[in-house]
Amino acid sequence: MNNPVVHAFFIGRALAEAISERTEQFVSESLSSLGRFDAEQRENLRRFTEEVLARAQQEEAEALSRPAPTGTEASTQDLQATIDNLRAEIAQVRSALQQYRATAS
Repeated sequence: MNNPVVHAFFIGRALAEAISERTEQFVSESLSSLGRFDAEQRENLRRFTEEVLARAQQEEAEALSRPAPTGTEASTQDLQATIDNLRAEIAQVRSALQQYRATAS
């Protein structure tokens, strides 16, 4: 059987099967890589959250161990300083979060 039409049909069929297998392999590998990337980013976010919470607990413990000021003027100044420090820390966390999101994208 040297019919060129039949021969072309089987070549086309074999080509389609090979392309389908390669496409399936590529999609499977891509999804696997995406899953690994997602898992890594979730782990990085979990570690970052734990680090932030640990720092907050440490600073809270330090703040509670300090003696409280007795005068109202001293407490007002300390309160304002604490507010300023918290604002600065929030700005740092926002900046770090923006950098993290930029690298995760």
